[in-house]
Amino acid sequence: MASKGQKFNKYSNNLKEEVLDLYLNGTSSWYFERTYNIPYKTIQTWGRKVKHLELYPNQEIKKGRHKTDLTKEDWKEGYEILKNTRPSSRHNETESNFY
Repeated sequence: MASKGQKFNKYSNNLKEEVLDLYLNGTSSWYFERTYNIPYKTIQTWGRKVKHLELYPNQEIKKGRHKTDLTKEDWKEGYEILKNTRPSSRHNETESNFY
C-alpha cells in the first residue's frame, strides 16, 4: 500500500519493453534491480500483467475526470445558469421569520 507523500517512479515504455522481453525469456528479476535500479517487485508486477491480461482488462483506460470540448458559448451558458440559481441574499425568507 502506498504511504502518504510517497513518490512513484515513472519508467519509459522503451525501458519497460526491454526489461519485459528479458524477464519473460527467463532473466531473474533480481538482475534488473541491480542493473537498472528497478525494484524486483515492480518487474514481477509488470510480468504478471503481461502474462495474465484477462486479470487486468483496463490497463489502457486512463483514470480520472474526462475532459470535454466546451465552446465559449457553453461556458457562458453555464455561468448564466449558476448566476441565476444563486440566492440574492445570505438569509432566506424562512430564516428571518423565526425571530
